[in-house]
Amino acid sequence: MFKRIYIDPEICGGKPCIKGTRIPVFVILDLLATDLSAEEIIKAYPDLTIDDVKAAVEYAAFLTKEKSIKLKVG
Repeated sequence: MFKRIYIDPEICGGKPCIKGTRIPVFVILDLLATDLSAEEIIKAYPDLTIDDVKAAVEYAAFLTKEKSIKLKVG
């Protein structure tokens, strides 16, 4: 389903990473959340491609579809 994402308990503590790297998906998402562009992220992490950044976002979107979390506001 996610060809660019892998999870290995021996790598990065089992966090989802971009295949062929040790770059966790959450790192990409955190950088996007701080308003870095995909191009800026790729410049900082040259092992990544635009397709890797897109895969991280797609993976996060998939996870939010699968789980419901009740948040307390206030």
